[in-house]
Amino acid sequence: MNFQQQLACYPQEQIHEKIATTTPAQIDLALQQQRLNIDDFSRLLSPNITDVQLEQMAMKAHRVTQQRFGRTILLYAPIYLSNECFNGCKYCGFSADNHLTRKTLTMEEIEQEAKVLRSHGFRHMLLLTGEAPKIAGIDYLENAVQIIKKYCGSISIEVFPMDTGGYQRMVDAGVDGLTVYQETYDPDLYRQLHPYGPKSNYSYRLAAPERAGTAGMRKIGIGSLLGLGDSLSDVFYSGLHGLYLARKFWRSQVTLSFPRLCPAEGGFQPNSIVDDRQLTQFICALRLLLPDAGLILSTREKAELRNNLLPLGITQMSAGSSTSPGGYSEDSHDGEQFTISDGRSPSEVEDYLKSKGYDPVWKDWDGAFLSKAN
Repeated sequence: MNFQQQLACYPQEQIHEKIATTTPAQIDLALQQQRLNIDDFSRLLSPNITDVQLEQMAMKAHRVTQQRFGRTILLYAPIYLSNECFNGCKYCGFSADNHLTRKTLTMEEIEQEAKVLRSHGFRHMLLLTGEAPKIAGIDYLENAVQIIKKYCGSISIEVFPMDTGGYQRMVDAGVDGLTVYQETYDPDLYRQLHPYGPKSNYSYRLAAPERAGTAGMRKIGIGSLLGLGDSLSDVFYSGLHGLYLARKFWRSQVTLSFPRLCPAEGGFQPNSIVDDRQLTQFICALRLLLPDAGLILSTREKAELRNNLLPLGITQMSAGSSTSPGGYSEDSHDGEQFTISDGRSPSEVEDYLKSKGYDPVWKDWDGAFLSKAN
């Protein structure tokens, strides 16, 4: 059974109703479990959770995180290679419907971006593009990876979905991680939000993490864009998806992200509001469902909130991010995907982590280890 078939066993209306009508007594029972099943997880997402129960869940999530990850936080930086896009996504700053400065970095510009990030200490870099494979496709990415891997030990991609052969080419080039957000797991809403372009294929995008896992990708990252649709069901499905991937591709690490809608070109308004309390609840519940998953919080969120959420399950953070092509070497905001909320420099984030007893990790993996082992 693939994940789309599994997903069909959990109709959205039923899931939403189940979560929304969970009682505090049922939440107590879920909190008593040593290891959550998917029903326990759904109960911990309930809006009926009390402040006392949320505090209990936060403490439990903190203990689990300390047991599995210690006090380490992996730091990474995104490099936006291109903002060219053929999709008409209604919520994204890169949408083909938006009039913005379009740019695809040359190999020389890519190297300059990598050098700047290396000078700040980064050894983990995430490469991002819009979805315009004819402009910034697999050949382009292979060339970019060859340049960037001279400056870092780990490269991940957040680009257009590929077939298994495409992901195999990425792995062979030196990519060890993939991030691909489903955005929303509601197929009807998905079609409304993606009216045209390659991203309008819901099923192809949904199966992308499995194709990457089959190709041997070391890290598989997923998540939903909180605010696009019904947040309760989308977070439930993200957890279900993570559980499925962790079981099927047990040699790979599954990571989950919690992006909330940010201001972007086009003026899209969220369909639902996920406040800070609810975001905290979602992070804690996912930590208890997936004790070994990496949980990521980006610079979309404000510094104060990121600081407060650190002890509750977060294991990876971006720092000093730019969301426009060439944004590091040119210090430009032209053509950015969204506006960041945490403007601290990498060194400021590092200093804060150390002041709270955390160990900022700039490098925890290098493809050279694998090459030597072979």
